[in-house]
Amino acid sequence: MSLVKLYDTTLRDGTQAEDISFLVEDKIRIAHKLDDCGIHYIEGGWPGSNPKDVTFFKEIKKERLSQAKIAAFGSTRRAKITPDKDQNIRTLVQSEADVVTIFGKTWDFHVHEALRISLEENLELIYDSLVYLKERMPEVFYDAEHFFDGYKANPAYAIKTLEAAAQAGADCIVLCDTNGGTLPFEVARIVSEVRQIITTPLGIHAHNDSECAVANSIVAVENGIVQVQGTANGFGERCGNANLCSIIPALKVKMGRDCLSDQNMRRLRELSRYVYELANLAPNKHQPYVGDSAFAHKGGVHVSAIQRHAETYEHMRPNLVGNTTRVLVSDLSGRANILAKASEFSINLDSKDPVTLEILENIKEMENRGYQFEGAEATFELLMRRALGTHRKFFSVIGFRVIDEKRHEDDQPTSEATIMVKVGGKVEHTAAEGTGPVNALDNALRKALEKFYPKLKEVKLLDYKVRVLPAGQGTASAIRVLIESGDKESRWGTVGVSANVIEASYQALIDSVEYKLHKEEEGGGIR
Repeated sequence: MSLVKLYDTTLRDGTQAEDISFLVEDKIRIAHKLDDCGIHYIEGGWPGSNPKDVTFFKEIKKERLSQAKIAAFGSTRRAKITPDKDQNIRTLVQSEADVVTIFGKTWDFHVHEALRISLEENLELIYDSLVYLKERMPEVFYDAEHFFDGYKANPAYAIKTLEAAAQAGADCIVLCDTNGGTLPFEVARIVSEVRQIITTPLGIHAHNDSECAVANSIVAVENGIVQVQGTANGFGERCGNANLCSIIPALKVKMGRDCLSDQNMRRLRELSRYVYELANLAPNKHQPYVGDSAFAHKGGVHVSAIQRHAETYEHMRPNLVGNTTRVLVSDLSGRANILAKASEFSINLDSKDPVTLEILENIKEMENRGYQFEGAEATFELLMRRALGTHRKFFSVIGFRVIDEKRHEDDQPTSEATIMVKVGGKVEHTAAEGTGPVNALDNALRKALEKFYPKLKEVKLLDYKVRVLPAGQGTASAIRVLIESGDKESRWGTVGVSANVIEASYQALIDSVEYKLHKEEEGGGIR
């Protein structure tokens, strides 16, 4: 079977998503990461549309990529003007990209309503633009915009647009489901019919408005497509584009299609997280293949089974995409969960050890009070170590006070926390301000402890979630606080529960600091 080429458009189509914007420096860094992961084509942007993309193409020429080709994106020439006079076409050539991809109209509805020209004129636009570019660029792709909608409305004309592109010498003709409304069985039929007429290599560009972008891309490959376009994490306009982080393992593992090396596929999770980080978005933990929960197991029966044979509840080995099996602990847990988690933390537990049953009963009782350990594995590890008597108490808090004050009606409230801690025989009494009472308490706690444990300066509070637990007591209801902390190397979660939000936050903060100190003492930092 021939190689399926991967064409990433995160830097162009991906940035059209709501809440996503990349600086030129971000785009350069992502391009390097995509190149490192073995992606064949990287669409850098539309140089004729904005100054940022013009700058990107200037800067990327200074970079050394190992194998990826950089593509510039644009449109066919405008009506009533020749390609050499069309500024958009000229800018594409001036970009000096390795590849140029242009889109044109396939749907007769768009030709009449958007371009307001005749169907024959549209064919000339496609042909003239591609001929001009083929004479000046090493590789040219044609994106047949709205192809599937156009084919369903007027198949004869849709095919004529592809024939114009083929006659002009396009290296690949990409069938686009621009509105994202086509279903997999339609894609299979239409691609099969097109291949009987068009001999030029075909690609697929699917949007996710019907939750079918990945499925449509896979079905297209099964029916002869040789280039798949998509984005990292499925970023894109409206509901997003086809997610390459799902398409790649489906092609390689499930279908046996050559698209990436095994080594590069093991970097998919790393790529996914990297793009989320530069987009300043929290990773989707439920994302297939690469998400934290993709291979996470909670039910005791599941955990017991996967420890014998992972295939019982995992559709593939997570390490193939750089992910890992995770065991969650909850009131659904059995002994297998506890033993698996203990092993994860390098803690020796035996299934017949009374401590195992004690931990299990303690967890179930705590969850009954509102604790949740799925997002607070650091708290869970500390709980196990306390039960085993192996947990070192690095400090004790003698007491704390938090003051929230609003001096004038139009002023923002001010928050201040004072805290007294004891480390060994020394007592430290300090105060700190913060943006809100929890931040003030966090600042005061770490200010008091940093003299004794300088490594705490690395710790940052990354996320803070408050959940009112359903108890029917209104403002007297129990509160669960989940905190995510991190340092230069990793992140960890802790939890606290109380009727008092400050007390619940305090519990989670204390666990966060203790976990960091515990791992530093063991050496090598936090996993």
